[in-house]
Amino acid sequence: MSRPVAPVLTSLRSLKQRLLLLTLVTAGLTLVAAGVMLSAIFRDHVRQQFIERQSAELDQILAHLEVDAQGRPVLDAGSLSDPRWTRPRSGLYWQVDAGGLGGQAGLLRSRSLWDEQLTAPQDLPGDGELHVHEVSGPGEVPLLLIERRLRLDSAPVPWRVMVAAETAPLVQAAERFNRALGAALLGLLLLLVTGALLQVAVGLAPLGRLREALAALRDGRTRHLDGRWPEEVQPLVDDLNGVLDRQAAMLERARAQAGNLAHALKTPLTVMAQGAAAAQASSPSANQAVQTLAPLVSEQVQLARRHIDWHLARSRAAAAVGIVGLQAPLRSGVEGLVRVMQRVHAARGVSMTVEADADLVFAGEAQDLQEMLGNLLDNACKAARQRVVVHAVRAGRQLRVTVDDDGPGIPADRQAEALRRGARLDESTPGSGLGLAIVQELAALYGGSLALGSSALGGLQATLVLPAA
Repeated sequence: MSRPVAPVLTSLRSLKQRLLLLTLVTAGLTLVAAGVMLSAIFRDHVRQQFIERQSAELDQILAHLEVDAQGRPVLDAGSLSDPRWTRPRSGLYWQVDAGGLGGQAGLLRSRSLWDEQLTAPQDLPGDGELHVHEVSGPGEVPLLLIERRLRLDSAPVPWRVMVAAETAPLVQAAERFNRALGAALLGLLLLLVTGALLQVAVGLAPLGRLREALAALRDGRTRHLDGRWPEEVQPLVDDLNGVLDRQAAMLERARAQAGNLAHALKTPLTVMAQGAAAAQASSPSANQAVQTLAPLVSEQVQLARRHIDWHLARSRAAAAVGIVGLQAPLRSGVEGLVRVMQRVHAARGVSMTVEADADLVFAGEAQDLQEMLGNLLDNACKAARQRVVVHAVRAGRQLRVTVDDDGPGIPADRQAEALRRGARLDESTPGSGLGLAIVQELAALYGGSLALGSSALGGLQATLVLPAA
């Protein structure tokens, strides 16, 4: 590849453009070289045919050439078949020179030369040899001249017999051929470019399919790259599917380890909490130290549980974010949480409404979606007087979920404080102060966000933005 073309190819980011440019350059150079070669071959062929015709004319001259009594050449012009021999400046001429170099030029010549004569180069062909020259004739017109040296026993000196013809027909034939050849090669170039376009389109079609398969994988419509692929693409697909399988296995191991850790920690914490509660319920005569230590143990157990819940949710979401193909239906997940919340808060008589299309799908782990929506719904039910409304829509590649309640709400100047980890604005309400912080952290891991604002119902509006599948 030539140096000027290589940087251009490497600068192109499109494989299609690279292949088309390379094909165009290669085909163009090949056709130009073929055109030059074919044109040269045609010129040589036509010139050779021209020489052969002139040789036939020369043989005709030699056949009719005679010697008179004085030993001079004699030729009956009427015996020649071509009328151009007798037409002045017809473009076809013959001439006989006597002697060798420096001999008598134009001793005998055709009438077409009129009062001019042919001037051959100063070389002397051997007897019977055919020499070909390019000379200028009458009116400085280019001629192709052939000559033979003839020696007769009855002639005192050898003769140079010459036949010349204008080369204009050669030039015109070559020009006509070059025009036809150029048109044919241009048509061939267009066919090659069309073939290259088809070749690129068909050859790169699997990459388009691969891109669609990756989009389906990214959007959660599939968990693997299925189907049959060309031999050059199949190893890449197999490797990618292997990576996906390993990621899924790593996620399952992380979940199992997190669950085992949570179980290992929560069991002794539960025992400690029960022991602290039993100590607090003991009689006043119990050890004063026990009575003092029991509330402290109970408080620290609750704090440890909150931290465990926090880190488990965060680590599970962090592991799930790296897994492609995860998806969870939104409406069915919300409706399931609503049924749970209605049972948990049945005593408060809160009415819960869900406004969401059935085709909304979250691009992530279903358990993380339940964690986020569950915290928002639980907080809304705790604060609501009578109503909680969940509304979800799709905006481009994102889901926008709002949870409204008709409770007292949160003042605008304290909404940012409510999102801080461990913050509790209402100490009278049960909770750990980690719910909104967990939601905000999980949403951020998925590239989403959580915002608080005032609801049209009079209470708080929590707006959760998540990636859509």
